[in-house]
Amino acid sequence: MSEHITEIVVFTLLFLLVSAMGFVAAKWRAPKDMAHLDEWGLGGRSFGGWVTWFLVGGDLYTAYTFVAVPALIFGAGAAGFFAVPYTVVIYPLFFLILIRLWSVSHRHGFVTPADFVRTRFDSPLLALLVAITGIVATMPYIALQLVGIEAVLKTMGVTGDSALARHAPIIVAFAILAAYTYQSGLRAPALIAFVKDTLIYIVILVAVLYLPYKLGGWGSIFDDAAAKFEASPAPNDGLTLNTNNQLQYITLAVGSALALFLYPHSITGVLASKNRNVIKRNMSALPAYSLLLGLIALLGFMAISAGVKPLPGATQGSVDSNTVVPLLFDQQFPSWFAGVAFAAIGIGALVPAAIMSIAAANLFTRNIYKEYIRKDATHAQEAGVAKIASLVVKLGAVAFIIFLDPQFSIDLQLIGGVLILQTAPAVAVGLYTRWLHRGGLIAGWAAGMGLGLWMLYQIPNAATKRAHFGGSAFPLEKFGFDTPRTIYVGFVAVLLNLLVAVVVTLILRAMRTAEGIDGTEPDDYFADEGDPRLEESRRTPDALASST
Repeated sequence: MSEHITEIVVFTLLFLLVSAMGFVAAKWRAPKDMAHLDEWGLGGRSFGGWVTWFLVGGDLYTAYTFVAVPALIFGAGAAGFFAVPYTVVIYPLFFLILIRLWSVSHRHGFVTPADFVRTRFDSPLLALLVAITGIVATMPYIALQLVGIEAVLKTMGVTGDSALARHAPIIVAFAILAAYTYQSGLRAPALIAFVKDTLIYIVILVAVLYLPYKLGGWGSIFDDAAAKFEASPAPNDGLTLNTNNQLQYITLAVGSALALFLYPHSITGVLASKNRNVIKRNMSALPAYSLLLGLIALLGFMAISAGVKPLPGATQGSVDSNTVVPLLFDQQFPSWFAGVAFAAIGIGALVPAAIMSIAAANLFTRNIYKEYIRKDATHAQEAGVAKIASLVVKLGAVAFIIFLDPQFSIDLQLIGGVLILQTAPAVAVGLYTRWLHRGGLIAGWAAGMGLGLWMLYQIPNAATKRAHFGGSAFPLEKFGFDTPRTIYVGFVAVLLNLLVAVVVTLILRAMRTAEGIDGTEPDDYFADEGDPRLEESRRTPDALASST
């Protein structure tokens, strides 16, 4: 630990800076009353272009980007690049789906996607399923942020061997995160995101210019990576894709793109925008982050060329692949700049973790507490419950780390993607058509969720020797196919979900089963800032209750 003093000092100073910003954020663009879910959980729905750029960028590009993707490329090669095309595909989906959700949400005062489902399909049960799915799917994503911070702390030598010593710094970091999130709500990560993104851009641009020069050029880097994978006994590892992993790559890219815009934190970042044009401009400009992601991914190959050896894992004989990028920075950069890089990774994990916990808390408050526990809850009571719920969600994230422990930390997000994909028919399809019957959507959710969980249960962890929930790549041989190929669990599960929803809808329509009343109107999906109906809903805080 003594050899990392400079890194620890720089990391601590930057961490304290953003923590102070988190507490100050309560006064930034603050309304007269923060005791309102619109204000605490959505920043007053008032963020303009620049704030939304940093907020959504900080929301979508997380420790998944800076730790998990390079770690996967270090361990498996080209398969890890699935993250690049999927973050390109996602932005047209944002255009098609979330702009409509923004409009109908502002018109009716919706805070969560489950609010929309409740009103659109007149089904409290379907809304409850969407809410629970969103909360549970978010927890492993928050857990991934924990893993990213822990990798940095482990590299600096501030964690011990026992379970308590290993997790104590994480507990302290998340206690601070919980405190300023509790006080400032969405304004805290929105303000901190400015620092986070600035640090990330500086670190990555320096890395992709300096490290290839130091390691002998890109040709040498790719040659070293190719030599490693050629010597690997794993058939799916390689510098390029092969026939065994192409199907997994395609389904993972498509499935991840479909899942990302359904996550509660993605929706929360979008709903905080003040108008449709802010979203349109940002969806046009945010692909710049995908360029950054491609550069970050190459750090996995640089780590191979630099001869990085991951630190030992939690179980004897295992390695912690998440330490690859921190170790690369530690070994190749001066101590002071390595400290800046570590701070960038740590802060890059805290920002999305805050947004995710807020989004999950909004779901619990609006769609469980207010719907089933206290229907007459005031706005102040809603905000108070959301603050407490945001703390509980963080504890749930720690449980995911303990009980899942997948081979690659990226699987924490991919497992969450399997779950959140099951809300696609109700949320994404529901924004364009109400043809699917609410009973069909519930049946489809149950079928997709059941198949998805069963498939995840069948996947072992080759590194830790656990028999279940070891990843998201399902061997097709378990379906009776004579092939070593794998497929992304979420892709299969959501296809079954849609098939069952369609079949059950046809059956229920033939039986003339009641469909409920659609609480939205066609022009709700095009409402914008300044719309007189939107202003009316703002003057009526309980518009959601009256519309349902």
